[in-house]
Amino acid sequence: MIEQLGLGDRLEWREPVTATLHDGRPYQLDSPASLLRFSPLPLVDRLRMGAALAALKAMPNPRLLVGETAAAWTRRWMGERAYEVVWEPLLRGKFGDAAPEIAMPWFWARVHDRTQSLGYVRGGFQQLYDRMADEVRAAGGETRFGTSVTSVRTDGAGLLVETDQGSERFDRVISTFAPRLTARLVPELPDEWRARHEWGRAYGAHCVVLALDRPLTSTYWLNVNDPGFPFMALVEHTNYMPAADYGGRHLVYLGNYRPMDDTLMTAPLDAILDEFLPHLERLNIAFDRSWLTDAWVFAAPFSQPIVSVDYRDHIPPFHTPVAGLWVASMFQVYPHDRGQNYSIALADRLVDRVTGRTLAR
Repeated sequence: MIEQLGLGDRLEWREPVTATLHDGRPYQLDSPASLLRFSPLPLVDRLRMGAALAALKAMPNPRLLVGETAAAWTRRWMGERAYEVVWEPLLRGKFGDAAPEIAMPWFWARVHDRTQSLGYVRGGFQQLYDRMADEVRAAGGETRFGTSVTSVRTDGAGLLVETDQGSERFDRVISTFAPRLTARLVPELPDEWRARHEWGRAYGAHCVVLALDRPLTSTYWLNVNDPGFPFMALVEHTNYMPAADYGGRHLVYLGNYRPMDDTLMTAPLDAILDEFLPHLERLNIAFDRSWLTDAWVFAAPFSQPIVSVDYRDHIPPFHTPVAGLWVASMFQVYPHDRGQNYSIALADRLVDRVTGRTLAR
């Protein structure tokens, strides 16, 4: 799509460093060679973990893993020590108390899909979204940002969409909300559909972005496996793309997934900085708050589904029992994790189905 929208000359592929924080020290852990050097695990555990990861990479699909949890599988095949040092902190950082429930097919996708090479549109992915909106408008469509949908219902002549700006009738409606939100907006969805698909739990995504006047670390992505940190990942974006692209600012992302009623999701920026910034000294003893030149906070609900072993049985099909109503969201990219590539691939499949080009789900 990047190529199709004329942004291919801005797409760059690089291999930034991914590391894991263990006992206060970052260890590069993003390749077979770095795994062999990962001294927190005995050599036999490194070899065992490497063999299991290689098997997951080679496995073409996760059919053999259905019904397994990631916690049980990694313990059995990689060993208890590998689970405790590497995987349990990552699972708990992302899923909290639900970590023991997470389905192994989801874990397979995380390993199977991953490469060291990372692509980025120089200047930011917002360019891609802006270009997509431009193409929609060029094709005769409209984009109405800031308009809230309050309900969708049938009225005998189509689907009536109520918004805070009024109501309009459409032949077809596609909801990209989480299924639970779609169910709130469409009261005509039958009880049987609700019982199966208005289901499960999800966490919100929370991200603090810091602009610093100098580098903080030498790592692009740091998985924070040590206890006591208020964030699960530190991503120093300008260890991947040059700070000159951002006016000389060094950009650091502090990421979390939290329950949507967690106080962090609504906390003011100043309070978050007071909590987060002291922990940066644990990563760079020289860090001082005077390095900070700006900061922003973002929170989004229903961002990370809790992918339990029975999750796939509750994934909704694209088409709903309400005539003309379709759904497509992050809840349908299973076993893959949330991400741009999977969103675009899901949209491609949806369009084929809506237009009748394929009958595939």
